[in-house]
Amino acid sequence: MPEITRTLARFVVDSHFIDLPAHVRHAGTRAFLNWFGCAIGGSRHETVERAWAARSGFAGEPQVTLIARGGRTDLLTGACMNGIAAHVFDFDDGQPRNTNINPSAAVAPAPLALGEHLKSRGADVLHAFILGLEVECRIANAVYATDNARWFTNSTTGVFGAAAAAGKLLGLDERQMTWALGIAATQSSGLRISFGNMCKSFNCGRAAENGLLAALLAQRGFTSSDRAIEAPRGFAQVFLPGSDPSPIVERLGAEYEVTYAICKPFACGVVLHAAIDACIRARETHGFDPRWIEKVVLRVHPIVTQITAIREPATGLESKFSVFHVGALGLLDGAAGEAQFSDRRAADADVIALRRKVEAVPEPAFRRDQAHVRVVMQDGSAFETHVEHAIGTLQNPLTDAALEAKFRSLAAGILEERESDAAIDLCWHLEALDDFSHLPRTAAGRMEETHV
Repeated sequence: MPEITRTLARFVVDSHFIDLPAHVRHAGTRAFLNWFGCAIGGSRHETVERAWAARSGFAGEPQVTLIARGGRTDLLTGACMNGIAAHVFDFDDGQPRNTNINPSAAVAPAPLALGEHLKSRGADVLHAFILGLEVECRIANAVYATDNARWFTNSTTGVFGAAAAAGKLLGLDERQMTWALGIAATQSSGLRISFGNMCKSFNCGRAAENGLLAALLAQRGFTSSDRAIEAPRGFAQVFLPGSDPSPIVERLGAEYEVTYAICKPFACGVVLHAAIDACIRARETHGFDPRWIEKVVLRVHPIVTQITAIREPATGLESKFSVFHVGALGLLDGAAGEAQFSDRRAADADVIALRRKVEAVPEPAFRRDQAHVRVVMQDGSAFETHVEHAIGTLQNPLTDAALEAKFRSLAAGILEERESDAAIDLCWHLEALDDFSHLPRTAAGRMEETHV
């Protein structure tokens, strides 16, 4: 077995920002902008409120910004809290190529916190972020198997990305970076049973914190196995027995995983986006009255029925994992933003009535970005719509302008318009930013009391 852990560490340590192709840097900038907007939007969510209420009494000295909450906290707590906020809407980026991972979720909070604390250059933070995504996604691709995916990939592999990103900003050498990845490996955690409850976003925040801690420990000479990923009792064999981790280090630097990241147009898991898109297009194209729908048949990739089959979601968080709910939303609202995934909308009588008429049929021949909807009306007429590539995919991506509009909608009512515009501008110009701390402080917001 080749030296996976050390080879990966060497790649991160030896990487130079100037060597990254322009399209890789732009993809990284888009991913960071998208993630940062989600952190602002989720900053006042009940999940964040409860996490802060539990943790604030134990926080250390004020070192970093709590995004859009008007306060500051210690480095590790900041990474955790901002990580929870950014993922709580499930509106952050996706990478459906192999794993359906949300690549920025557990990685970005670490360089955000450390970059602010160290007053790093924006280019260095962006570089660390891109490398963190590379490490995370390569490991995820090697150990993920749909039929054996008991683990929550965002956090189980995100902790490696957070460690790599933080280690790059700290200037770790190859030996220290190897240790950091090993320390991350022994902290890897996250279960898919957390889908639909507050633990899902907590997993991401905690992975970011654990990865950051791994790098800080390694900087101080805290040791770990040099073969933590590839050893017989290491990460890969524990998480997926019999797996071959060698692809993790194949063609390093030949292409970058961040270029496969997509920015979501809908506030739920990317596996549902094609179904939502099909229902919205059916509504817009055929102009029928949803009140007279008799039946809705959604043909979708099999993974949709495997992980989003909650028939009667009781909360907004649960509704993000209901293909029946999102089908009803697309047909009734023509939208699937965060407002559609509230507790109130999950309990709405019209939504409940329509989602009970939705049938989801797994279609093995479909790709994950493909869906077909047949809407049958009470008078026997029927309308069909097929989506070949859902909006927001690599083949049909959100434009930069649409990404800015998404950011502003997430920040509305939380930041002032001028603050939102300033944050967007700084994100687009990260490479030229001499002091990264200007960005989180621009989006600091106003102090909010926790009411839980």
